[in-house]
Amino acid sequence: MTSPQGPNDIWAADYKGQFRLKNGIYCFPLTVSDLASRHLLGVDAHPAISLELSQKHFTSLFQQFGLPNRIRTDNGVPFASSALARLSALSVWFIKLGIYPGLIEPGRPQQNAVHERMHRTLKREATIPPASNLTAQQRKFDAFRLEFNELRPHESLAIHRPAQHYRRSARAFPRRIEPYHYPSHFLVRRVSRDGTIRALRNQVFVSNTLHDDFVGLQEIDDRVFDLYFCFYQIGRYLLQPNKIEDIVSRVPVSRRQIDLARRVSAIS
Repeated sequence: MTSPQGPNDIWAADYKGQFRLKNGIYCFPLTVSDLASRHLLGVDAHPAISLELSQKHFTSLFQQFGLPNRIRTDNGVPFASSALARLSALSVWFIKLGIYPGLIEPGRPQQNAVHERMHRTLKREATIPPASNLTAQQRKFDAFRLEFNELRPHESLAIHRPAQHYRRSARAFPRRIEPYHYPSHFLVRRVSRDGTIRALRNQVFVSNTLHDDFVGLQEIDDRVFDLYFCFYQIGRYLLQPNKIEDIVSRVPVSRRQIDLARRVSAIS
């Protein structure tokens, strides 16, 4: 996996394993950290894995810290789905903001090792014993995050504290998302409500996740097109036999794609 080049190059996010509070309710902590500085950006106590609560938490972090270039996650809900390119409603929103959704390979949690090590510390120090309810558990998470970022030296940071290395992103969270403009040589098509597009007199299914959004096709060979959603390649369209190959798991992430992502988000 690609290593972070500095603060806000790569954030890591995950739903840490759920645990039962003293009142019998389960807590699902959503955690987000900056991989370069080890800064723990957020730990949010949720009563369930939730797209709505996840987007609300990320919105708060983006408003406070700005936008990262990438967000690295596993392949679970709400970060990924079984759709083309494993796109989910959350990752589609990330892409519209100019954030590259970096999925680890299935069954390879070591590819997010820095974040997983933080999880072990979080579990030991902030969940055992659990609090009486979600509000009290959130207070424990907030206290842990303060100590983790500002008081505790980290060996991986030369005995410095994460807060000493982290700085806010220069990419502000936009008040609205502007339409993405594909290069002029792309064929641009709108995804219908049933998840299909019309391309060169053919109708082909893309993804229900992208309905009413625009995708772009770039011809790379005779009757072969790379398929993009904004800057993010989601597949390869073969005119014959009129099908889209899902190639996201074997398409390398280039620095050019990351530079594209940085420019996608229009600040209004």
